[in-house]
Amino acid sequence: MKTAARQIFRTCNKLFSGKTQNDIVEAHPSNIETATHLENIHELPSLSQSPSVEPVTDCVHHVEAGMERAHHGGGWLLSGIICMNILIVGCALVSGSAMSGVITTVQQQIFIIVLLLLTMLWMFIYSVFTSRKDQAQFKDSHAGPVWLRVGLVLFGVLSLLMDSFKVVNYVGYIHCESAVKVAFPVVQAVFLLSQTYFLWTYAKDCVQIQTNFTRCGLTLTLSTNLVVWMAAVTEESIHQTELPDVNTSVSHKMYRANYGDRRCKCSHSMCDTFSEAFYYLYPFNIEYSLFASAMAYVMWKNVGRLVDDHSSHKVKFRPKDVCFGPVTGILLLLSGLVTFILYEVGILAEEKEKRKEALMIHFISNIVIVSLMSIAAAIGCVVYRLDRREHVSEKNPTRTLDMALLVGASMGQLVISYFSIVAVAATGARGHLNALDLAWAVLTVLELGLQNYFIIEGLHREPFHVMEEAALHTNAQSVHEHIETMVVMEGNKSNYFLNSSVDTPNWKRRILKEVCAFLLLANIIMWIMPAFGARPQFDHPVEAKLYKFTAWAAIVNVGLPFGIFYRMHSVASLFEVYLIS
Repeated sequence: MKTAARQIFRTCNKLFSGKTQNDIVEAHPSNIETATHLENIHELPSLSQSPSVEPVTDCVHHVEAGMERAHHGGGWLLSGIICMNILIVGCALVSGSAMSGVITTVQQQIFIIVLLLLTMLWMFIYSVFTSRKDQAQFKDSHAGPVWLRVGLVLFGVLSLLMDSFKVVNYVGYIHCESAVKVAFPVVQAVFLLSQTYFLWTYAKDCVQIQTNFTRCGLTLTLSTNLVVWMAAVTEESIHQTELPDVNTSVSHKMYRANYGDRRCKCSHSMCDTFSEAFYYLYPFNIEYSLFASAMAYVMWKNVGRLVDDHSSHKVKFRPKDVCFGPVTGILLLLSGLVTFILYEVGILAEEKEKRKEALMIHFISNIVIVSLMSIAAAIGCVVYRLDRREHVSEKNPTRTLDMALLVGASMGQLVISYFSIVAVAATGARGHLNALDLAWAVLTVLELGLQNYFIIEGLHREPFHVMEEAALHTNAQSVHEHIETMVVMEGNKSNYFLNSSVDTPNWKRRILKEVCAFLLLANIIMWIMPAFGARPQFDHPVEAKLYKFTAWAAIVNVGLPFGIFYRMHSVASLFEVYLIS
């Protein structure tokens, strides 16, 4: 039976792909598991052992499943082509509608509506047919953790609120504008509900059937969310940026109205209120699209993957283990909110001195925050050097994606910081504001490097409770061998000692948890300030004068959304590091 299975597998590979078995095994990591699976086929009962035909059916089923998982290079290629083409077309439409009057917002929205409808159709097909036919039911315990799904729901609810405000606002212009502007938020709201349910229910799936179709559907979902993200980021960036020839401050947000020169008048009195309100909800919609994209990508990587779910370890969230980190983090968060409000109010003042004072408050506040974050991250890095926990060797698409997003997203803030350093240094850094701007940029670069190292090291370490369980098991055997005569006398002490070592973290665990809690809260305030309108890059004119406004605006509007996402993704990663510490 073993020889027959190998022969069938080799013959089919030659017929369909023209590759050898070794080539196919190297094509995807999951095929190593498939090859192992085929090696075990000979263990199935033979016909001579039982008159039943079930062993033959099981053997054929396993061979077919192995062949389908091994011969999937075309699915990866096709799904990649679909994703690439959708993203390029979407990027062209979004850029064209933002930079020229030839491509209108309506045309961009029609394209996105088509993508949303196609994605919802695929999710319906997957839910009704594919998920029910997949009898293997492999689940990746690391994919779609509860905190990630709860965050998706939270951002989805706020995005629904934003779409509701948009509908109310755009209805006031329906008599003189295209109905597409009303239809777009309605379709997007239905899409949010459908996708949130889909990802909550199926985020852990490792599909074993219809793999090519599933991969194409998941890349459609991924690219649709990224196009929606690009459109939202572009609209929000245009809303936050002001042309330099306007006499008022750059932080006056409403330099461009949503309907051009406002020849079209609103039919009700609430348009201005809702128009101003839904722009404050854009950060949540942006984060929702990125969360959904990340979860769709992990599902795409897990298609055809064989997972041993028993290797997962449950961790518990115990806030009682820490105190100093959360307290200082909350104080930093509250003080950051106060200075952010002072900055937003002061930067709108007509007097130049008040605007400078508000900008100085904002610079000092950010310098203090990133300095404390750098110190905390450095302490965590030192503890990791002293920590003897082993590194995780198990392949995990979720962890790989987390690290790639962390490093990639930090590039946006690094680009802005380095451009600011060059600009201020080239002009001589004269004046208090220039010196503060330079210090903030340098400390931001330092903080990003230390925090990235701390998070990546934490994600790569084995959970503390796993190491302790192994140590306790070894110690328990030693105690049983050497003190059998003292079990009755010392039993209570031993139990107390073992339980205490599990419940009470040692000093390294305690420090790591304190650092994680502090950095988590600090990243929240570093996310809030730019996400809700802080643009000191435009309020301080040094960079704009050196690079010219157009180039500097492009740098900021491209890099800042990645920096905002980096902060939110850091919050999620730090929470995971906290749990495994």
